[in-house]
Amino acid sequence: MSAIRPVRGTHDLIGEDQRRHAHVVETARRVTALYGFEEWATPVFEETGVFSRSLGDTSDVVSKEMYTFEDRGGDSLTLRPEGTAAICRALVTNGLTQSLPQKVFYAGPMFRYERPQKGRYRQFHQIGAELIGPGEPMADAEAIAMGRDVLAALGIVDDVVLELNTLGDAESRAAWRDGLVAYFSDFRDRLSEDSRNRLERNPLRILDSKAPEDRELVTEAPMLASFLNDASRRFWDDLREGLQMFGVAYTENPRIVRGLDYYSHTAFEFVTTNLGSQGTVLAGGRYDGLVSEMGGPQTPAIGWAGGIERLAMLLDAAPAVQQLVAVIPVGDGAQEAAIRALAALRAGGVRAEMAYRGNLKKRMERANKTNASHVVIIGETEAAAGTVQVRDLATGLQNEVAASALVQAIRQSGDVRA
Repeated sequence: MSAIRPVRGTHDLIGEDQRRHAHVVETARRVTALYGFEEWATPVFEETGVFSRSLGDTSDVVSKEMYTFEDRGGDSLTLRPEGTAAICRALVTNGLTQSLPQKVFYAGPMFRYERPQKGRYRQFHQIGAELIGPGEPMADAEAIAMGRDVLAALGIVDDVVLELNTLGDAESRAAWRDGLVAYFSDFRDRLSEDSRNRLERNPLRILDSKAPEDRELVTEAPMLASFLNDASRRFWDDLREGLQMFGVAYTENPRIVRGLDYYSHTAFEFVTTNLGSQGTVLAGGRYDGLVSEMGGPQTPAIGWAGGIERLAMLLDAAPAVQQLVAVIPVGDGAQEAAIRALAALRAGGVRAEMAYRGNLKKRMERANKTNASHVVIIGETEAAAGTVQVRDLATGLQNEVAASALVQAIRQSGDVRA
């Protein structure tokens, strides 16, 4: 029988990988909470319409990458390819559209069928934040500043650059769309097959194409800046002024489009050159039409998501494993006292464990292998006297202390608390 392996495009989170992953999530959870955000969790699968309707039928996500299946009841379900649509669905179905603003943080797995690459998996994980309700450009600036602060708290902000663009309002994009159709129609025969299919349905998608023949044409395509109406220009100006107030540095990149249909006005990406071609680590934008797509009222919103795998790869080092204290009973009469010592250490926030078999020598060897900071040795004499022997494995010093003072003695000799 051949060895069982993980499914292509998936990976196990064990040891250092899991510590890096957890650190990214915990850091983002802490920083977003400082901004007043509350964590939500949505199911990992939804009715297919939640994504096909909101992300756009011409998007690569819907047309090529979604994991869609029919369940036993005949319903079409899809593993979530991103988090924003699910959050907006939850907002509507839980009757929260009348309780705005809603500040939502989330973290969890997403699923897309695409070619696995460095930092890109078919089951991947994201952190995300959605600010639902405010329609002012200052809300966009604050959301972007919060993303910057997450990167700063992770210690990687110096490794990324914020690239910023405007997609304008619906009127501006409609005028731009007409300009793009006119331009690309002159080069229809040179476009890739995918882009020819997108030309009439959604020409903005061509700007996101990775096909070499398309990239040549995209460089000369008309820019949105030429089609912005007055309202969109004011929003764009106010956004950039807000970012200056928050002390967020940025570079304008007029080619940022974002890959999903629901974006308007603000689009941004934090990018790095340290991960090869997979340079975007946290990105998002404004999506004023998505809540209404889910059956709710017209509701403005701004949000972002970050790839946990990519962010974890940028960390200088994985968080250290908290050192533990090994408790070793010597003799059957010391077992109960050792268990009481374990309970006292754990209640005091000290990571502790006890080996249940082997002589003193073997248990000491195990303590060294587990990188224990201290060993607590309890023989029958100590058990009867209510004392324990505490050995600091770094210095080799050993002292007898009262069992009731064990936690204090450990803390004084080195901080091993959680």
